Amino acid sequence: MATNFMFLRIKTKITLVILFCFLSPIVSAISFTKIRLPKNATRPEALAFELTVPRFFTGIADGRILKYLGPTIGFEEFGFAAPNRPKSVCDGTETANPNPVCGRPLGMALHHRTNQLYVCDAFFGFGVLGRRGGLVTQLSTAADGEPYRFCNGVDVHQPTGNCLILQATRHSNKCYGFDGRLLKYDAKTKQVTVLVRNLSFAAGVAVDEEEKFVMVTEFNANRTRKISLQGGGSVIATIQPTPDNIKRTRLNKFWIAASRVDPRMDSGLLPTGVRINGNGTVLETVNLERWYGNKSVSEIQEFGTKLYIVSRLEDFIGVLLKH
Repeated sequence: MATNFMFLRIKTKITLVILFCFLSPIVSAISFTKIRLPKNATRPEALAFELTVPRFFTGIADGRILKYLGPTIGFEEFGFAAPNRPKSVCDGTETANPNPVCGRPLGMALHHRTNQLYVCDAFFGFGVLGRRGGLVTQLSTAADGEPYRFCNGVDVHQPTGNCLILQATRHSNKCYGFDGRLLKYDAKTKQVTVLVRNLSFAAGVAVDEEEKFVMVTEFNANRTRKISLQGGGSVIATIQPTPDNIKRTRLNKFWIAASRVDPRMDSGLLPTGVRINGNGTVLETVNLERWYGNKSVSEIQEFGTKLYIVSRLEDFIGVLLKH
């Protein structure tokens, strides 16, 4: 997740990104539909899918976590992270600057075997929801004695239940900070350890199937890192402007919600989805300008033959059916 006011900052580092986009196949869209959020629900941030059916969870601006149960039922309220959240104050809040009393769920990941939904909340750290939802149980709010200032992303390794967590920055001003951290929550010991420091506004995290490496996007640095979980350091896997959340597909590839360069615009950035492999090679790109204009997208997930697209500037989840 990255705040809205940072999307006009990049006018350089252009040539390599353009080259990637033209060399990679372009996704051909068959249709685009919208799953509308409930009334007074806006700014979705991330998604967490069930295993076999396209039902998912998402967090919204007013601090609620919603569950989508399909087109017939739609959404239901499922949970929240703020322990004393006043519904009369919080419900329907649309601001881009969340109210701490309401909470703001950002990253989330569902462990399919246990049906536990892991949640990163900007104000209340890392926690979990059970099958019945309700108040998030806090699992960790600090690591190495340092509180989480901005818990931003989480992914769960399905075989072990271990979680990889991102703290975007230690600063209250989220526009800056080259001090993000990658953390690991051990499902057996319930302990959190720091794996990597000094990330440049860490935005998205995705672990591979075998828990050998993790992909981490750095929004401010316009890059995605491949970080070894077996002591081998890290490399820059790929470069795109303002990469946000990253999600693994069932074939161990990764979708990044990013931007592309548009020379027609002063800011030069338009929303784009980029699919890469574990080495950072760009396999596909999808131009989202037709449906989102110049609004940023925060996450893209692949489920079956569809891409589910999230923008914190909209009140819907986009569904793109592709070849």
